[in-house]
Amino acid sequence: MKEVFSLVGVAFAVAGNIHYVRQIDRGVEPHPYTWALGTLVTAITLVGIVLKGGGAGAWPVAVSLCFTAAIFFYSLRYGIKHIVPLDTALLVVALVGLVPWFITKDPTLSVAIAVMVDTLSFVPTIRKTWRHPHTEVPVLYATNVARHALILLSLEAYVLATTLHSVVMIVVNILMVALIVWRRGKL
Repeated sequence: MKEVFSLVGVAFAVAGNIHYVRQIDRGVEPHPYTWALGTLVTAITLVGIVLKGGGAGAWPVAVSLCFTAAIFFYSLRYGIKHIVPLDTALLVVALVGLVPWFITKDPTLSVAIAVMVDTLSFVPTIRKTWRHPHTEVPVLYATNVARHALILLSLEAYVLATTLHSVVMIVVNILMVALIVWRRGKL
């Protein structure tokens, strides 16, 4: 049954990300810092899930990693070009937050730090979305909620290293959907 949950999670990852990439031609502007850090964090999370015995729960994460990296490269050409000093400061703080992981090589600590970095990496996108809510689409974030819920259902080992990222990303993605919908309604 865990494999079925995982495969459905893969389907959500594919559907949500393909929709997002298609929307880039229609005005969506991914923030390169968010997607660069997202790529790094997803890679760390994938390693943590694999090393801690997450099993089939790693499949949607691996697929998501491919899309996150692709969207990062798209963001370099088609993403937001106006990077403010706060965005750069948050990028530096997030990258410094990875230093303990490189020192300790502990997957649990690595995932915890990566989740903190991933959460911080959303700040530039949140700031951009607050001002320009049509530069993001709620579909990606809604499918991310479903994907992360399915990842939790498909895990074979429930420890901090395998669950923390999905739990936090469910909350962050729900907040992104709410922000996009609410700000679009206000403008």
